[in-house]
Amino acid sequence: MPEAQVRRGVRIGLDIGSVRIGVARCDPSGLLATPVATLQRSRREDQVAEIAEIVRDLEAIEIIVGLPRSLSGAEGRSAQEVLAYASRLTQAVDRVPVRLVDERLTTVTAHQALTRSGRNGRSHRQVVDQVAAVLILQNALDFERSTGAPAGTPLEPDRGGEEEIP
Repeated sequence: MPEAQVRRGVRIGLDIGSVRIGVARCDPSGLLATPVATLQRSRREDQVAEIAEIVRDLEAIEIIVGLPRSLSGAEGRSAQEVLAYASRLTQAVDRVPVRLVDERLTTVTAHQALTRSGRNGRSHRQVVDQVAAVLILQNALDFERSTGAPAGTPLEPDRGGEEEIP
């Protein structure tokens, strides 16, 4: 079966955690995800403006946000926090769609990849969120390439993330 056509344009991938946010991007052809940054979250500052600036600077056509679910598929406290953050982000990135994708085990896979690459376990914290963001985005790109449809579910600014996420 031939590969489906992938939309052209840079996409941003986000792994939103309670302490850090991993940011990734893809090339304009939508083939390869690469790390961009790890943003430290703090109670004083909200990194939404910083992410919105990255989106504008890279002229991104879409933002892919990983939604952390339990292995059973349930949405716990972390998922609700990500939904709230993604909703604020949707407001800040006027007209750039935000899509939610299931990210179960992405951080575990990121830690495993870092270990396999020979990186010391103590140094994982510095980059694991970027690696997780790359995995989230690359999975979305691969899904689109194989199906011809964008991955995940769009987050509507006024709905607050109530949609079902495949």
